[in-house]
Amino acid sequence: MILPIKIYPEKILRKKVEKVVDIKDKKFQQLILDLAETMKKKDGAGLAAPQVGESLQMVVINTKDGVLALINPKILFKSFKKEFGEEGCLSFPGIFGEVRRPLKILVLARNKNGKLVHFTAKGLFARVICHEVDHLNGVLFIDKVRKITKGKKELESLESHNTEHITHIT
Repeated sequence: MILPIKIYPEKILRKKVEKVVDIKDKKFQQLILDLAETMKKKDGAGLAAPQVGESLQMVVINTKDGVLALINPKILFKSFKKEFGEEGCLSFPGIFGEVRRPLKILVLARNKNGKLVHFTAKGLFARVICHEVDHLNGVLFIDKVRKITKGKKELESLESHNTEHITHIT
């Protein structure tokens, strides 16, 4: 089922979310499928549970091998080398900006079956994981943006509706 995406300044986007306890629960397994379907339908590179209103540590990432679900993910290591790249977010439609991210990360998480997995991610794959894991901590790409490259007026319009958190863009 396609889930509605929460658009900034929805409060859940600023909350640190809870760990998943019962990965094999049918409702949770359905949420994984729904997140994946929503991400694909909205042409996203990744999607975090808070973006659909679920206060859970779970993200899905679109990879060349299919959808990767990461439950309770942790980034254990971030490379010293970083680079700027353009990012967008389904919770910020039409808005893009340059964000500095590590070139390489080491990830520890559970997969959709509850198995502990750890792997190295590089380049765009690492960027997407960092972006989605930030969502689980209430951190948004606009908090890290160096420069808005597209949609500055749209961002200003969204922020004019937000009285709790104003981000200043240079």
